[in-house]
Amino acid sequence: MSEPLKMPGVRVLDRGVEFSVYSENATGMELCLFDKAGAQTVKLPMAHAGGNLFRLMVDGIKPGQRYGYRAFGEWDPMNGLWFDPAKLLTDPYAREIDRPYRFDPDLSEFGVDTADMVPKSIVVADSAEDIGHVDFPDGGLIYEAGVRALTMLHPDVPKPIRGTVAALAHPAVIDHLKKLGVDAIELLPVTAWMDERHLQPLGLTNAWGYNPVTFMALEPRICPGGIAELRGAVKALHEAGIGVILDLVFNHSGESDQFGGVVSFRGLDNATYYRLAHDDPSVLINDTGCGNTIACDHPMVRRYIIDSLRHFVTEAGIDGFRFDLAPVLGRRYEGFDPDSETLHAILNDPVLKDRTMIAEPWDIGPGGYQLGNFPPPYLEWNDNTRDDIRKFWRGDPSMTGLLADALSGSSHIFSTKGQGSTRSVNFIAAHDGFSLYDLTAYVHKHNAENGEYNRDGHDENYSWNNGVEGETDNELVNNRRRQDLRALLATLFVSRGAIMLKAGDEGGCSQKGNNNAYCQDNEITWLDWAHMDDELVVHTAELSALRKRFAVFSQTDFFTDDDVLWLRPDGKVMDVADWECPECQCLSMVLATTETTTGHPTRLAVLINRGLEEAVFLLPEAHEDGWHSLAGQSEGTVEIALAPRSVSLYAERLNEGETH
Repeated sequence: MSEPLKMPGVRVLDRGVEFSVYSENATGMELCLFDKAGAQTVKLPMAHAGGNLFRLMVDGIKPGQRYGYRAFGEWDPMNGLWFDPAKLLTDPYAREIDRPYRFDPDLSEFGVDTADMVPKSIVVADSAEDIGHVDFPDGGLIYEAGVRALTMLHPDVPKPIRGTVAALAHPAVIDHLKKLGVDAIELLPVTAWMDERHLQPLGLTNAWGYNPVTFMALEPRICPGGIAELRGAVKALHEAGIGVILDLVFNHSGESDQFGGVVSFRGLDNATYYRLAHDDPSVLINDTGCGNTIACDHPMVRRYIIDSLRHFVTEAGIDGFRFDLAPVLGRRYEGFDPDSETLHAILNDPVLKDRTMIAEPWDIGPGGYQLGNFPPPYLEWNDNTRDDIRKFWRGDPSMTGLLADALSGSSHIFSTKGQGSTRSVNFIAAHDGFSLYDLTAYVHKHNAENGEYNRDGHDENYSWNNGVEGETDNELVNNRRRQDLRALLATLFVSRGAIMLKAGDEGGCSQKGNNNAYCQDNEITWLDWAHMDDELVVHTAELSALRKRFAVFSQTDFFTDDDVLWLRPDGKVMDVADWECPECQCLSMVLATTETTTGHPTRLAVLINRGLEEAVFLLPEAHEDGWHSLAGQSEGTVEIALAPRSVSLYAERLNEGETH
């Protein structure tokens, strides 16, 4: 006979299925089995098995079996206890559920049976298929995309699979990613979530998925085929050389605040899974702004997080993870701790240690802004780079030095603890905030469709509209916006560190000025493939190819004086006065590098002109082959006229052994 299960979850055996669930404070636990129609067929008491586990072996059942739990104990919310056996509870370890979560006020009412309201967990057997792993390269390109946003309007994707994970495997989607030179696609949350309770009366639904309830099970609305569907998509992307990163939300759950539902964690053991106030256990600490905070420093919760990550690696071949509001992973009651057991357990786990880990380094709790403070090798979203690039191109004064910091990998942030390389993920736009196009077309947010009277979302976006707010038929304004988009994209692609491109930004897609489109599962967020700017897509692809062509962009070590020259337009080295000049509009960055395909040493000049007039740049004396434009401009000269609001790249072949 097999060894009894020592951890929560289910285990499929020859004789049947073994169930195990964790609770420190429950006095009893009941397993409920259901048929495919949702009718309860049997309920069985579970036995205490030590280590706060309740366990039961059920002979004769197989994968596909529907089930749920009922927990017995005190109903005492004032003391943090929410036990109510009338509540059917989803297994936190469920790998699939039979339907989406839907909020109902009865989910929080004591004594109301919720078997008809709560999704049933489904028993799933392990997969024996190994689909390999794609390493994310230093300085690689991440493409951030929501499954529905990316595929709902794609004309080449068959309608039955649009908006689903299966669509990611379609050749048309993969060909687009390959054209852009994408190294990894980062998927907005795909685990099962509950739409926020205020959305239903507004006729809106969650479009992003950042409100999970079950952290292993996939959302049936976008992944109806469960883990097998995800595995198939990952396999197809891997065959194209593209890695897959999942955006996971371990900071809160969709059970929300005290007025939310009792559907899983809260009913199994609220005091274990959530962080409660020391002096008042009725209070759910809200370091996330979402009503609750997962107690990531609890040993069982830590184990659950690790098990969830392992599940996606072993069952679907996932290559990395981005952690939403990641300081919660390192929170203790005393505050954020970069040496927390949970953060390091993720890095040191034998199944996870070769995967890419990315932290969103802020939450709203005390000391919540932690950019640069996560332990290596966590990569970190860099909002400093985002904002400084935006402000530079908006025309803010005294931005030249900050732009240089952004282009250099933000050494002032990531070298503070003696680190010699950047861990920055550079981006200008992401799912939350303005799209890249909207940065050039809107000064103000336009979120009225969200039903919150335009009060939600950031008020300051460091954006500009080129003279007209929103869409316009003025071709002069539209041309200025196209030029700005080309410059913004070029700035991102010449920055040191990993870079992230929001899906649709390569084609100038707009969200109509909505900078918090979390509840717009419609044409506001769906990529308008039919009206993408094809020239801008080609421009993005060319930038990506150039980034891969020159080794300097894949290196993450901080620059030394031998690596880079910062020059004024007249060719002189920037001095302190130049860096501090409020009106500075131009600079050039001359880099020592090699061509990756040939190994030949070369110099690369990045010329930047944010001004409204043409600017003349003098480059260092060229060798006999001269400076060659990488963007279709003049070549063979050291004097270059650069168009307004533009970035251009030039390369010079050096003789062997020569440097700048």
